[in-house]
Amino acid sequence: MDASMWVAKTGLDAQQTRMNVISNNLANVNTTGYKRDRAVFEDMLYQNVRQAGGQTDVNAQSPTGMMLGTGVRVVATEKLHAQGNMVTTQNPLDVAIAGDGYFQVARADGTIAYSRDGGFKLSATGQLVNAGGALLQPAITVPPTAASVTIGRNGAVTIELTGGGSQAIGQLQIARFVNPSGLQSLGQNLMKETPASGTPQVLQPGQGGAGALVQGSLEASNVNVVEEMVNMIETQRAYEINSKAISAVDGMLRFLNNNM
Repeated sequence: MDASMWVAKTGLDAQQTRMNVISNNLANVNTTGYKRDRAVFEDMLYQNVRQAGGQTDVNAQSPTGMMLGTGVRVVATEKLHAQGNMVTTQNPLDVAIAGDGYFQVARADGTIAYSRDGGFKLSATGQLVNAGGALLQPAITVPPTAASVTIGRNGAVTIELTGGGSQAIGQLQIARFVNPSGLQSLGQNLMKETPASGTPQVLQPGQGGAGALVQGSLEASNVNVVEEMVNMIETQRAYEINSKAISAVDGMLRFLNNNM
């Protein structure tokens, strides 16, 4: 089969993958703390027909050579960690991170996962948990005598007691990574550490480059619907032109078959 068909086929596969990424971004436009993905392309191996700099004569060298590409592929999907908009909820247990960092939650298997979703709830025992019931780390327990909960920008958690007075009950901490794009998405607004992300640096909010906390707010998805729609149109056109390349090669082969 003509190599042009295989090259165009890799283009179709790559654009289909990019469309999957765009569709997932649009599907998560209302997901709290979601960071949008983008597809990263790279060209594939080249067929080296004539080496650049090769001898063409006793005293002459080829100035450019001849290398034929074999197509394209999606080599990675990269998360873009731009800050999402702050949405005020007036719920005292909703906390957003203004800046860099992730909340830490304990998974059922005992491992620690990381999330930008600060929509916390109270468990039956008064502990702060995420929407899936995973415990916030370090653990914070709100006693039944609490009339209200205050979470400072530095992560200090205090309560107002029903009988009067206040009491400190814990300190929220957030984790930073050298390469947050290296985190592995797990679903349920959770990510986990990988060798590419590096080990987490656990900090007090507002210190050492960690973001400050904003009580009564949630971070919206950083997906820009208009930008994703433009990307979708661009992907559709690229898919069409690769399809036309296959049709053109098919027409050339049909012409040869009918006239040879």
